Amino acid sequence: MLQTLNALLNRHPERVKANVEIYTWQTCPFCIRAKLLLWWKGVAFKEYKIDGDEAARTQMAARADGRRSVPQIFINQRHIGGCDDLYQLDSQKQLDSLLVEPAL
Repeated sequence: MLQTLNALLNRHPERVKANVEIYTWQTCPFCIRAKLLLWWKGVAFKEYKIDGDEAARTQMAARADGRRSVPQIFINQRHIGGCDDLYQLDSQKQLDSLLVEPAL
């Protein structure tokens, strides 16, 4: 049943091979929206909840070219950006190809 539903919705979680990481704040609406897209695509991602943790935020910013806003998303160690960047990749039909690349 789930396979049939995934096929009808054009979801292929079995194809996702990438290592996806996302830095979030628990109540951030942009973080929630980004995670929803990843969940929709069947992506198992590593989430770093950095609410109020300045050291973790500094570490995130070091990886994200100084960006301190959340979410910050990485696919196979490549900085993708935030929620809008993730949705833009999806709308340009580029996200799926990133997600099927095996982790380095």
